[in-house]
Order: sequence, then structure tokens, then C-alpha cells
Amino acid sequence: MTWRGDVWAVPAAAHGGGEPPASWDRDPAREAARRELSDPRYHEHDPNLLQRAWTAFWDWVQNLFDAAAGATPGGGIGVAVIVLALIALAIAFRLRLGRTARASTPSAAVFDAHPRTAAEHRAQAEAYALDHDWNGAVQETMRALVRSLEERGLLSPHPGRTADEAAAAADLVLPGHSDALRDAARAFDETTYGGRTADHTTYRRLTALDAALRRAKPADTTRTPAGRP
Repeated sequence: MTWRGDVWAVPAAAHGGGEPPASWDRDPAREAARRELSDPRYHEHDPNLLQRAWTAFWDWVQNLFDAAAGATPGGGIGVAVIVLALIALAIAFRLRLGRTARASTPSAAVFDAHPRTAAEHRAQAEAYALDHDWNGAVQETMRALVRSLEERGLLSPHPGRTADEAAAAADLVLPGHSDALRDAARAFDETTYGGRTADHTTYRRLTALDAALRRAKPADTTRTPAGRP
């Protein structure tokens, strides 16, 4: 090797046979690497599309909370307080809607188009209770209660009478059961139209009221049967 001007001169013999030094073209090298890396063996443990999307989503959520923590007084504690406040607000809103729905529940007609005796309604209520169908048991007990008062002549028959009307009319002839009658009418309405679910306790409360009214004596035996209040 000799110095020639501003570069070192390498004898051609150093490369063997007088041939110029070998060179590697970048484009073929890049293509060869791409083919090698496209082998499925290199990617069999890569996350699938769903996993990548899930990771990207949680990264976004984390970035969102980080940004909120940076902009909220108190940092992470401030964000937690805001989240808890929003949860409490949602719960309060849901409870308010529930009370509104219950308050606006219409009063349902007690009887359908197929009249039955009080004994038949009671038998049907007991059958529902055996199946733990408390809604059906409550409704049939209310029907038995009202039909019993009609059969005793204490209420005048009225096919379109609602549960509220029946409770008010029964209170006129058998005073002293006002609260229990209102509760029974409410239970009937809520299980019929209000989308509520009764339970064993509600059913037993109505059967106890039915039994009490069957034993009760009217306040004035000379009065005419009560109609619609």
C-alpha cells in the first residue's frame, strides 16, 4: 500500500486476481431481508388484531386519564373524586326515575273478561304461589279479595273497577283497613303495569288482608253496597 496524493493506493493484487473489490448492492440486500423477515416463523407470537386494538384502546384511556390528571387540581385524586361524583349522580338519577315510574303507574282493572268466584281466584293464587310466581299470586289474591266483598253484597259488581277504586270502596264499608287496602292496590298495580316483581312477603300480606276482611263486619249493615267511590 502506497501513499498517492491524498489517498492510500491499494495494490490490485490485494483483492486477488486483479479483480476490483466486491461490492453489495443495497436494493437486493433489502429485498433479501424482507423475504427473510416475512417467514411466518418470525411472527407466530405476534399479538393478533383484537389484542392490538385492545392495547391501543387502553393506551388511549391511560393517556386520557393522564391528561385529565394534569389538568385537574389534585392530579389523580382529583380525577378519582370526579369519577365518584359522576357515579353518585348516575345512581341518584336512576333512583329518581324509578320513583317517578312508580308514582305514574296507572291503576289496573281488577277483573278480566272471564269472571270467576272468590274461591276460584284464591285457588289460582295458591297455585301461582306453589310455582313461586309471586306476581300472579298477588294479582289473584287481590281479585279474590274484591270478589269476596261483591259476593257478600258489600260491593256492587263493577267489571271495570280499578284496584284503587276497589280499595277506596272497601274502606267505606269496612273501615280500619285503609293502609292495608292501599298497599294491596299498589302491589296489584305495580305487578300488573308497573314492571315490579312481588315476593313471598307481599303475597302473605295480601292473604292476611283477605282473611281479615272475610272476618270483618261492615260498619253499617243497613247501607247499600258501595259502588265506585
